[in-house]
Amino acid sequence: MQLGLIGLPAAGKTTVFNALTGAGLPVGQMAALGKVEVHTAVVDVPDTRLEELCALLKPRKMTYAKIHFADIGGLEASRGGELPGALLNAIGPMDALIHVVRVFDDPALPHPRGSVDPARDVGWLEEEFLLNDMLVVERRLAKLAEERGKGARPGEQIEREQALFQRLQSQLEGGQPLRALELDREAQAMLAGFTLLSRKPLLLLFNLGEGESPPQISPPSARSQSVWMRGQLEWEICQLPEADREAFMAEYGIEAPARQRVVRACYDLLERCTFFTINEQEGRAWAIQRGATALEAAGTIHSDMERGFIRAEVISWRDLLKAGGFSAARASGLLRVEGKGYQVQDGDVITIRFNV
Repeated sequence: MQLGLIGLPAAGKTTVFNALTGAGLPVGQMAALGKVEVHTAVVDVPDTRLEELCALLKPRKMTYAKIHFADIGGLEASRGGELPGALLNAIGPMDALIHVVRVFDDPALPHPRGSVDPARDVGWLEEEFLLNDMLVVERRLAKLAEERGKGARPGEQIEREQALFQRLQSQLEGGQPLRALELDREAQAMLAGFTLLSRKPLLLLFNLGEGESPPQISPPSARSQSVWMRGQLEWEICQLPEADREAFMAEYGIEAPARQRVVRACYDLLERCTFFTINEQEGRAWAIQRGATALEAAGTIHSDMERGFIRAEVISWRDLLKAGGFSAARASGLLRVEGKGYQVQDGDVITIRFNV
């Protein structure tokens, strides 16, 4: 999963990035006007289920699922219209966007729009995305009209694409983001080459100061959620020796590090679940789309497994722990044999049998 952090200057975006990833990027340094800066980090997804399985079965190696965060700088407060190509190129590959919204008040760090107003900033970004997407859609419709006149492609193909982009245009003209539209696989394939910002799932991350409460602002549409954190405080916790972190968190009433809460929110937003593989060599967690099949799980592990798929041996992580191991689970009838169409459940431990 790739998540891009975006937001207005002085929203504390890099501080949040540091708190989520443990990076030590300098903060308080705004990018030069018009310059796009991107910093990336890969983070382990904490999972006590994997830890318990590995403690029982003792593989030589334990590998968590991974999540990629990108700190994307370059948004400005006075845009309007299509965003710069470099910024679109940075945002394009992201599976979802995390909009870091400033809630904290700091007179030493002026807000670029003159005052702290989270609702205004949430609405501003949504409007920027809608304007950008409208330009993309209008340009594509004009090109399709030209193609139809030239007969460059079969008319039916052009008509299907025109109908899709007209549907997108209607959605945008109604002031609604494209992420709220349900699109079939054919439509999604047609849009694969276009960076339509309002299609991307959106996580609002309200960046609070110490003692502040989250604002009562609803996510703007379907496929959007909200979460909050005290970015500066969480970053300070990250810099403490590990032995001191728990006491510090308890003092401030923090039950779990922000990283865990944000990762959980990202999994929910992108409708991901986790399955496990475990053998003598390695115990590993894998992220997969909810509703994915055993065949797709095999392909997530390795393309050879998908190509030569025979069957999947499946057991829930709880049943495997209760049984005490694979042999006892098999003897108790807890280990099931499933075909390629089986829908993977969160927490499944899967062994793929294949032949290539």
